[in-house]
This record gives sequence, C-alpha cells and structure tokens, in this order.
Amino acid sequence: MATGTNIKTYCEGRWHDADISVMKAADHGAWLGTTVFDGARFVNGKAPDLERHLARVNRSAEALMITPNVATSDMLDIVREGLKSYGPGDAVYIRPMYWALEGDEMGIVPRPGATGFAISLELIPMAPPEAATTLTTTRFRRPVMEDNVVNAKAGCLYPNNARMLAEARRKGFGNALVADAMGNVAETASANVFMVKDGEVFTPIPNGTFLAGITRARHMSNLALDGTKVHETVLSFDDFKNADEVFLSGNMSKVTPVTAFDERQYQIGPVTRRVREMYWDWAASQPL
Repeated sequence: MATGTNIKTYCEGRWHDADISVMKAADHGAWLGTTVFDGARFVNGKAPDLERHLARVNRSAEALMITPNVATSDMLDIVREGLKSYGPGDAVYIRPMYWALEGDEMGIVPRPGATGFAISLELIPMAPPEAATTLTTTRFRRPVMEDNVVNAKAGCLYPNNARMLAEARRKGFGNALVADAMGNVAETASANVFMVKDGEVFTPIPNGTFLAGITRARHMSNLALDGTKVHETVLSFDDFKNADEVFLSGNMSKVTPVTAFDERQYQIGPVTRRVREMYWDWAASQPL
C-alpha cells in the first residue's frame, strides 16, 4: 500500500500517472535487497535542497555497489518536469530510487552497469505546526560500517528502524532514541536528533553509524548564521534527560518537537520554534 496519494512514477524514460510496477521478481534488488532511495520535499512551490538529495542517492548507490546511471543534473530536470503537474499548495514527497538488476556469477555481488531507476512523486501532507512526538529507549542499536551499509540511505537498513519504532510504540511512545555500538546516542529510529541546553544546541557527532542528514546540516547552518552555538559531540541518554529542549530533524517533517523522553517532560521551547521559523524562511528564499 502506498503512503501517499496522487502518485506519479518516472521509469524507463517517461512519467506515468500511476503507482506502476517497476521491479521484476528476479531483479537483484527484489530478492537480495540492493535498493537505495532518497527523499526530498516540494512544499509551498519550493523543493528545498533538492539537488543535494538527488546527489546523495547516487552516492548511496555506489555504497551498495549499484552503478548510478542518471546524473544529478538530469535527475533535477526530470523531477522538475514531474512537479509541474502538482499545484504550489501541494505537499509532495520526492523519492528517487535505484536497485541492482543482476548479480555476478554467484548472484550476490551486483553486476556493474545493471541498474534499475525510478522516481516516485506522491502527495503526503506536512505535519501540522503543533505536531510533536515522544521518545523512549530501545534494545536495538545502530549498526557500524563493518556490519552494514550505514554510509547509504539503503532500504535494507529500514527493518532495523522498523523494529525500533514498533518497540517504542508498544511502550506508548512515538519514537525511539537510539544508541550506537558504544552506547552513546546516535539518532532516533527515523530522524536525526538535537538537544538544547542553556541556549546552546547539541547533536551527536557523526561517527559512521548514522547518516548526518541534509536537513540536519541546514539547521546547523541556519543556527550558526543566527548566532547560536551548535556542538557536534558525544551525547549520552542522561544528557538528553537533562536537556531543556529536544527536537528531531528529517526530510519528511523538517522539525519535530519532542515533549517527553521516558518520564522526562519538555516544553516546546524558543530554540525549537526558532529553528522551524528559520528553516521555512530559508526555504521560501530558494528556487524550485
């Protein structure tokens, strides 16, 4: 079942006005999980950081040994053409995807140059401004480079995220604050995480266990330009319990305030509100 509505699919050189089938049963990606994707947003007639998201899907493909076969500039033209069929008031999720078509003589390593490509556009509303979430811990952790492809936005990583979310929901929370292999905070099950203490902002230092997101980087840049100190550092669960504010950063919702971490309660504070304000002010200044 699709997540959104009014879906359009780019595949085999043209746009289709439907959620069409793009993968065959014998495709390497179908049975061995060699799939990557990225996500961007079209909101208020703008697609913030679109080119950076499209460039990243090519890097993700390379990390999974899939040969990327569409240049970022060409992908940008394709997406812009597809977005013409939506209105400026539509909130569209933009998802470019690659998957391997064939394997080597053992069937395991993707064969160079054998690549499937598609782009999916679908209407998915932005979360309302008052939306927030709650966090708890999970027994599942983020993997490391030695045992998984953490340097890619890869579909094969998401079952681990799903069991984190499922565990958090069983406990009555909206999301999970997730540790790395050393037991330090890495991110949540679905987004990067920030905390505020005494007016300064802190976020886990990228250590190869999670993707330091494009929207995360945009918030850090906006905060720095606004005169707020941002620290990338090692953070513990106790640091978050002692924080003044906590918020999540991701492409789907951009900024999500956190109102609780287990028994710790938070207010939606001035820094979180300012981060959201700065992001949308910046987005409004960008071209499509």
